Amino acid sequence: MYDVVVIGGGPSGAIAAEDLARAGRKVALLDKAGRIKPCGGAIPPRLIADFEIPDSQLVAKVNTARMISPTGRAVDIPIENGFVGMVDRGPFDEYLRQRAVDAGATRITGQYLRIERGDTTAVAYRCKDTGEEKYLPTRLIVGADGARSRVAKSEVPGGKEIPYVIAYHEIIAAPTQATEAYDPTRCDVIYDGKVSPDFYGWVFPHGHSASVGMGTGIDGIDLKEATKALRAASGLSDCETFRREGAPIPLRPLDTWDNGKDVILAGDAAGVVAPSSGEGIYYAMVGGRVAATAAQACLASGKAKDLQLARKLFMKEHKTVFKVLRTMQDAYYKSDERRERFVSLCHDVDVQRLTFEAYMNKKLVGGRPLAHLKIGVKNMAHLLRLVPEAHV
Repeated sequence: MYDVVVIGGGPSGAIAAEDLARAGRKVALLDKAGRIKPCGGAIPPRLIADFEIPDSQLVAKVNTARMISPTGRAVDIPIENGFVGMVDRGPFDEYLRQRAVDAGATRITGQYLRIERGDTTAVAYRCKDTGEEKYLPTRLIVGADGARSRVAKSEVPGGKEIPYVIAYHEIIAAPTQATEAYDPTRCDVIYDGKVSPDFYGWVFPHGHSASVGMGTGIDGIDLKEATKALRAASGLSDCETFRREGAPIPLRPLDTWDNGKDVILAGDAAGVVAPSSGEGIYYAMVGGRVAATAAQACLASGKAKDLQLARKLFMKEHKTVFKVLRTMQDAYYKSDERRERFVSLCHDVDVQRLTFEAYMNKKLVGGRPLAHLKIGVKNMAHLLRLVPEAHV
């Protein structure tokens, strides 16, 4: 009998399993091997500090973000007093899973099938090695099985309706030398309707490789053709392609993360991807940590109501940031004309500083009311088209 079975071995599931194992709980981490999630791979300093990520896991360190408008105008935003780390999700996720094992979790490789309840509760799975159906008796379950979570769909209210965009990227061999179009210390974010009519494209360095991709929630968009055009515009058409990956990215947190009995969600399964940016690794890992905290509370008290603690803890710290980012996405991602104005707004030094301070530390920056007021006025001027086109 396990205290907790964690379904899914991505960053959220791995952190939940590690935290619970370190707390002395008997934990199983169920994961199907071989899948690498498409992801730009950016992790901020707060993640590196909070989750004690060693420098050896970073394949690149980025010190500039370039925002590119539909007309090709580029705004370079320096990352002051630090850097953004880049990871390759294949080895990074495996590192986190191994950390959970080192902490005492039991790792099981197989395909999750269902949850069965009778005299005891058990997670049914298909063993990868033998193909036979097996069972993991458990007191609690953490569903960390991604944006189209089967656990969420079968167990949690609203789990079937979560909206998402599709992300697609290609991991390619990086150019051996920096060019105007590609810099191994710079992340490029492309706001262009020809690449993505409702989200954005990206070129993120990964050391000897690079992630080039885009996201969209609109049916009928040819993701591979859009990425092909993006590679051409960045001078990366002739680079060798190592792998191609696609997956859904949720657009908002679910209203409920538990079933009121014995299941709690974490990471993409709970919808914790930041609007506007699509950033998910940090929030997934935080989601795994608060899920572990809630599971611990429930196991200690015997009260299923304590499972609600996960969402409460997460939203207490991150709800406002998510709300601001959702407002930004709704305001500026509607058309190329709006995206052009958004990139223009990024010229402002106050916007740059406040944006990256918030990104690096994962909280809205206080103590600078005049800067906030200035940004608010400029924001409204752009949205109301009070700024002449000549100045956009």
